[in-house]
Amino acid sequence: AKKDDDFSVRNLTQMMQAAEQQTQVMTLLLGAIASVSLLVGGIGIMNIMLVSVTERTREIGLRKAIGARRTDILAQFLVESLTTGFVGGTLGIVIGVLVTLTISFFAHWTTALSTDAMVGSALFSAGVGVLFGLWPARKASLLNPIEALRYE
Repeated sequence: AKKDDDFSVRNLTQMMQAAEQQTQVMTLLLGAIASVSLLVGGIGIMNIMLVSVTERTREIGLRKAIGARRTDILAQFLVESLTTGFVGGTLGIVIGVLVTLTISFFAHWTTALSTDAMVGSALFSAGVGVLFGLWPARKASLLNPIEALRYE
């Protein structure tokens, strides 16, 4: 009587290709999650800056009335949104590093942290802050000083 084969033959290149495909899928998934997070963070920065412009309308009017140019007001709010994005990104990096080191310690895993990736992330977060701060900064710079001084 003939028996069925109770073994299988695998090619290591097939296993390597499968592992590479899984890595690509995970990279795309993490990239999508990061993109959504950046979008949400950017919208948050925009809302913070819009509230800041609204609350400081009289201050903006006063600055314009005593000679501040449109570019001065624009630069002020862009620096604020850049700072908000950079600080938020830096806090995210610090939390991420702490979580990574904690999990690595308790799970006895070896992890590698990339300084280039961290610096790039902080700079990218600052860029997101500037990008999403453009509209509120422009809105502030276009305020009419007389109307802004009357604002309650």
